[in-house]
Amino acid sequence: MSNFDHLDLDGHALRLLLTVAEEGSVTRAAARLDCTQSAVSHALDKLREITGDPLFVRSGRGIVATAQAAVLARRARLLLDDLRAFSQAAGFEPSRLSGPFTVAANDLQRDLLLPPLLRRLRAQAPELTLRVIPSGAPRALLLRDGGCDLLITPRPPDASDIVHRRLFEDRYRVFFDAGHRAAPADRAAWLSAEHVTVRYEDSRSLDIDDVLADRGLARRFVATVPGMAGVAALLQGGPWLATLPSRVAGGVLRGLANAPVPVPTPRMPMYAVWHRRMHEDPAHRWVRGELDSVVAALLAGPEGEVPWPVVS
Repeated sequence: MSNFDHLDLDGHALRLLLTVAEEGSVTRAAARLDCTQSAVSHALDKLREITGDPLFVRSGRGIVATAQAAVLARRARLLLDDLRAFSQAAGFEPSRLSGPFTVAANDLQRDLLLPPLLRRLRAQAPELTLRVIPSGAPRALLLRDGGCDLLITPRPPDASDIVHRRLFEDRYRVFFDAGHRAAPADRAAWLSAEHVTVRYEDSRSLDIDDVLADRGLARRFVATVPGMAGVAALLQGGPWLATLPSRVAGGVLRGLANAPVPVPTPRMPMYAVWHRRMHEDPAHRWVRGELDSVVAALLAGPEGEVPWPVVS
C-alpha cells in the first residue's frame, strides 16, 4: 500500500467503489454516476494505487470484486451512511438530497406504488433519483449489505435486525380472457381448470397454494413465470386461469377479465421493510413518510376504504 494520506479520501471515491461493486460493470457504473467510463477507470486506478489491490477482475462479460474490494465496499457503505447522517445533523431538508435511493420491488409493488412515490419525492428533492431493483423472494442480506434502502414485499425477511410495517392488504382474484372462457362457476371448475402462476423461486409457491396444500388440494399448472408481467400474454387467447392479487387488474393484467376466487383464500398483506440501522435516518424516514402518503391516497380513492378494486 502507498503512503497515501487517508484524509484525502472523500465520499465520491467511496461511492464510486461501491457503485462499481454493485453494478459489476464500469459502463453501468458510469451511467449510474452520470460520468464517463474513462473517469470511472481513472478513479479506480487511483484507488488501486491506494489499496495495492486490483479491486476488480474480469468474469465473463463483466467484472467482479476481489476479496479485498468486497471488504472495502462494505466499509464504504457504512462510511457513506455516516457521511449522510453527518451532513443532515444540522437539520434535514429534502431539497438537499441527491443521488439514488434504492427500492427493491416486484411487478405489483413497482407499478402500483413507485410511480406516484417518484413524483412525490422529485417534487421536494429534485436531485434525488429512484433506483428500482427486483426483490424476487427477498432475504435479509438484501438490506444488510447496503445495496438496497427499502424493500416492498408481501413476505418480509424474518430477522432481528430487519424492521417492517404493513402498508395495506390485498386479496386474490381469478384472471382470464373473457373472449375464450367464462369465469369458473365453483370450486370444482376452478380446481379442474389449468392455471398460469408466478413463482419467483422454484422452491417457493404462492400463499394460496400453501393453503390449498394444507387442505389436500392442488392446482394444475400449464405454465409458471418469474414475474407478473409475463402472465397476461399467456392468458390472452387461451382457456387458462391465473389467481393473483387483485391490484394487478389496474396494472400488468389490465384488459383481462377477473372474478372472485370460488374458494376461501388468504389475504395478502404488503409491507415496507428496511434495516434497523436506517430506522432513525432522516432521509429514510422522509421517504417512508412519502410512501405512507402514497398508500393513503390509494386507499382513499374511488374504492374508499376497500384496498382492492371492486369488480363485478
